[in-house]
This record gives sequence, C-alpha cells and structure tokens, in this order.
Amino acid sequence: MNEQSYRLLAACIFTAGAAVSTYYRRRAERASRGEKISLREEGLSLMIALRVVGVALWLGVFAYLINPAWMAWAQISLPDWVRLAGGALGLVADLLAYWVFSHLGNNVPPTVTTRREHELVTTGPYRWVRHPLYSVGFLSYLSFALLAANWYVALLALSTLIIISIRVPKEERALIARNGDAYREYASRTGRFLPKLG
Repeated sequence: MNEQSYRLLAACIFTAGAAVSTYYRRRAERASRGEKISLREEGLSLMIALRVVGVALWLGVFAYLINPAWMAWAQISLPDWVRLAGGALGLVADLLAYWVFSHLGNNVPPTVTTRREHELVTTGPYRWVRHPLYSVGFLSYLSFALLAANWYVALLALSTLIIISIRVPKEERALIARNGDAYREYASRTGRFLPKLG
C-alpha cells in the first residue's frame, strides 16, 4: 500500500470514531439543559497538561491527514502488516467506542465532575471496566500511530493516558461522593482500564 492509501484508511477510521464521540457528547450536553460544569475540579496543572498534550496530539493527527509529508519527521519504518494491523485495531476501537458511548448515554461529562442527573452505569463494557472510554481512546490513537507509522502520535497518546491515570483517582472520589457504597462495591469487582483478572 502507498501512503495515500494509509492516509485514506486513517481518515475513515478517525472520522467514524470522532462522529460517534461528537454525537453522544452533544446529546449529553443537550440533555443536561445547559448545566454548567466547572473544569476547575480537575486541578489547574492537570487541566493545562491534558489540554496542551491533547491539542498537540490532535495537531499531529490533522497534519498527517491533511498532508503526510508534514509529519514525515516523525515517521518510522514499519512493515505493511503492522500498519494494516493498526487499521484493524482502529476499526475495533470505533466499534468499542460506539459500545461504550451507547451504554454511557447522557452521563458523558467533560471533566471529573458528574452531571446533576448522573446515573451509575454498570452495563455493557462497564460491567468489567470502570473507565472503558479512556481505554478505547488510547486504543484509537495507538491504532492511528501504527497506521500512520508515527512515533509522535504514539508518544502523545501515551502521555495523555498517563495524565488521565493521574486524574482518575480524583474522578473516582467524585463518583464515590455521588454514589457511595454502590460505587465502592462496583470498583471492587471491576478493573480501572482493563478487566480485572481473577
């Protein structure tokens, strides 16, 4: 395959995933009837770090999609089968994103704070994993990095996961404050980002 074919496949996978995310996030915003959620609960340093790394990640993705030559400085040599495996992983990530968002429904928050009408979701992927949305997001960007053969996107995807891993305990404290023992019991039987073994 040539670079244009990889770029076209990456664009299709990325657009499908972004469409699912955008649809459910906007639906949650409409359902919240204009409820204002403060980003300050994250803490200033985490909020800034996540936004800076996120913007840098998105710029890398869009630069590759618009003109792969702009990201040639970060391209690594990968065999075709690895890049195509990245494409297959991206398709799986899009399907998983739909599964996650369809079960999360209107509970999609923009930050660690829960919405006023929050409900504890324990169905679908949430039956096994407490934060599958973060896992699927990382999987999506990892698949893009493999498909584009780009170390910059992979490094920023990993950086984003690390920042989110630091933020998650704060998010879980908010969920405990909201749901009490129900969340503690739920947390005891599920994994944070991957299913619990044993």
